[in-house]
Amino acid sequence: MIICPNNDFIREAFTLLGIGMFVIGLRTFARWSSVGIRNFAFDDYLMLFAGCVYALDTGVAYMAEARFFGMANNSMNEAFRRKLPPHGLEWTLRVEGSKVQLVGWNLYVLVLWNLKLCMAVFYSRLTDGLFINVRINIAYGAIGVTYVATVLSILFGCYPLHKNWQIYPNPGNHCQPAISKVNVYVTLFLNLITDIYLLSIPLPLLWSLSNLTRRRRLMLIAMFSGGVFVMIAGILRCVLILTDSMDGAREAASWALREIFVAAIIGNVPMIYPLFLRAVNKLQSAWRSVFPSEVAGGSDPHHVEMDEPRPSKPARRKPNLMSITLGGTGGSGGSEERIVPSAEKPSSISVTKEFSQEDSVAADLERGRGSYGGQHPGCRVEIKGGDRTPPAAPGSAW
Repeated sequence: MIICPNNDFIREAFTLLGIGMFVIGLRTFARWSSVGIRNFAFDDYLMLFAGCVYALDTGVAYMAEARFFGMANNSMNEAFRRKLPPHGLEWTLRVEGSKVQLVGWNLYVLVLWNLKLCMAVFYSRLTDGLFINVRINIAYGAIGVTYVATVLSILFGCYPLHKNWQIYPNPGNHCQPAISKVNVYVTLFLNLITDIYLLSIPLPLLWSLSNLTRRRRLMLIAMFSGGVFVMIAGILRCVLILTDSMDGAREAASWALREIFVAAIIGNVPMIYPLFLRAVNKLQSAWRSVFPSEVAGGSDPHHVEMDEPRPSKPARRKPNLMSITLGGTGGSGGSEERIVPSAEKPSSISVTKEFSQEDSVAADLERGRGSYGGQHPGCRVEIKGGDRTPPAAPGSAW
């Protein structure tokens, strides 16, 4: 029998892992540069833990392929099982490979459900103070219950545990971890219902924000559509296991890693987006300083519109929906109402709206404002002229 590892799978696995680790590191840097390590939120630590589990899962998948050649205690008829010499080379490969498959199942579930929890925590910060928090609390409970149910089905779907790597007599499909229908059906069903529920939380809220431009709306839809790919990858993984008992498990391992990779990217993109905006703004500023004449003449071919307000018109700029991820619950994203005194008599009142770079619909939502909170961005009221109003303390507001 000629056996060899699938080198294409190994290259793909570690390529995806490298990109995923880079994205998680970029997210951590973005959060560190914005709020500092001491102000990390719970999902920041969860994402770091998810990265460690993702690396372990990739290592286990590599071991199953490179060391045990994808072999386990499945894909053998009764006669072959009976003739297979105990403690021989193939017997050892199949026994150890079955143990690795069982570990891989548990790591796969752990990293996926950890990423679901990260997304739920992000939603809770995004919608702080809104009635939708009830749905997020339900998501927390659903994630916890379904994770425990999935792990219990993997560990106790075959009992006693050592039958998961038994060769002869045939322990049955439920005790063959690489192709166990119990593992496949339970994991697929619980994975899908939690993904669908998590997707149902933000999309109606985002769609109801009427002041979103079409470009931003399409960008958000594309980002959350990655969750649909995650569900499709999970379905394909299970279909391959069920329809191809010989090589389906090896192909399914590829789709499992792709599923984890895309889920990790989706969980980190909202946190990286503000960092990307700041980088683009700095590049634009540098370009304008080097080529001021081109920018002034409107011939800058590298200019990217970042929804900045026009100097001549103090109108509200387009919202930066992703700024919540770096802004915290307070910060400079809010607007103030304050009286600015002057030595002259009151002659006129001008009302201007203040919006900083971090101002956004999402930042308002995080502070319980916006279209659901019943409040509006504040205004700064300047009273020009007159000396009747005593000077206000620095930073005081109405």
